[in-house]
Amino acid sequence: MDQKKAFHKGRGAQHNPQNPFHHQHTVQEHHEGIDTYDEEELRTEIVIDYPKKIINKVDSPDLGMMYSLNPYQGCEHGCAYCYARNAHFYWGYSAGKDFESKIIVKPEAAALLRNELANPNWKPNTIVLSGNTDCYQPLERKYRLTRSLLEVFDDCRHPVGIITKNALILRDLDLLKSLNEDQLVHVSISLTTLNEALRRKLEPRTASGKARLKVIETLSKANIPVNVMTAPIIPGLNDYELPELLKSAAAAGARTAAYTMVRLNGVLPAIFEAWIRKAFPLKADRVLNNIKSTHEGKLNESRFGVRMRGKGPMAEQVRQMFGISYKKYFSSAKSIPPYNLEAFKRPGKNGQLTMF
Repeated sequence: MDQKKAFHKGRGAQHNPQNPFHHQHTVQEHHEGIDTYDEEELRTEIVIDYPKKIINKVDSPDLGMMYSLNPYQGCEHGCAYCYARNAHFYWGYSAGKDFESKIIVKPEAAALLRNELANPNWKPNTIVLSGNTDCYQPLERKYRLTRSLLEVFDDCRHPVGIITKNALILRDLDLLKSLNEDQLVHVSISLTTLNEALRRKLEPRTASGKARLKVIETLSKANIPVNVMTAPIIPGLNDYELPELLKSAAAAGARTAAYTMVRLNGVLPAIFEAWIRKAFPLKADRVLNNIKSTHEGKLNESRFGVRMRGKGPMAEQVRQMFGISYKKYFSSAKSIPPYNLEAFKRPGKNGQLTMF
């Protein structure tokens, strides 16, 4: 079959791997076309969820956050490498196409946040939006859950971090400015590539690299502290861009930058390999072998301390390239101030604020 025709444009995953928690599975019996399994156009389905809590404690020592909050599960961005895909199994769906087409929406997220902040035992600490999936994914235009959450953070003067690769964040510039008056917000923009041909296949429903640089510039001009995540680095695919990514981010006003090496845990090796063999068939073997070289012969790595950076000569080469570029382009950048934990105003039972 022609590789170009086989590639599903606009989606990262190229197939739906089986959910290991299901005892029965749908399969394609007739490859010659008698059935049409997995050939129809994917349309986004909304699943409404009403959880009892919305703030999640983060125990990983590799992540610089204490708590995360995800108003959506699943993500239409469809990034082929996304670690959050594995979590979709627990909702009864596949980590492949289901992850980017069956989106769980939590309409009561803001009310839950306000209730949890009202708990007398809650002590203000960093809560990061998008610890799992992007809080500014396309559905946010309709549901506005992220904006409603920011309104609660703003009312309660509570610190919040945001990680996104979508330019929709600029819609909420008014709230970000208000939060920043008391040093209550940090923003991290994911900048993976400036190669549009690669971006359209690797991160098909995200903002372009040029648009993300514009986001960094706009936020920085408003004095909102911005960190850039050049992540993930995929050796043989986007690693050569690292100096230019840092140069462009610094020129746009980013204050700090970081990177992570790609790691393909759980079912991701099957999803990523299927993707790259269709998207870049001539590069596939080299890229897969390069990834393995940074994780001791494996595509995956889950050990704390090494999973984000990798090991071996290629991982060391990326580390040095990042270090040299960071020193060159960020030496005069402003530092990011710590969060202010003293401005918190605890909401009362009736939604009114009380001084912390």
